Amino acid sequence: MLLNPSIDIYETAEGLVLYADLPGVNSEGLDLQVQDNRLALFGRVEGTMGPTEMLHQEYQIGDYLRSFILSDEVNHEKISARLNNGVLRVELPRTARTEPRRIEISTE
Repeated sequence: MLLNPSIDIYETAEGLVLYADLPGVNSEGLDLQVQDNRLALFGRVEGTMGPTEMLHQEYQIGDYLRSFILSDEVNHEKISARLNNGVLRVELPRTARTEPRRIEISTE
């Protein structure tokens, strides 16, 4: 089953912060990749109860997948992530903007 995690994205002075709810996912079952201005989040939740009879189930078991197109302003080299109690926090810092510079024009 393919699951779609809930996502919140906030803008800060330094860039963007993404929060993803990933109940049941641990760091070994999580993969975060950035390529060609696309951030992809893959997560896996496996059954934890073993060979017992399920009486009631609300936690979903399966694979999480979300992807996002990043703006050119995101510094891919400085993206960081932290997983805490099933909530993934991804920091997407902005690249430093280049200052305008005057270009000298020569004559022939």
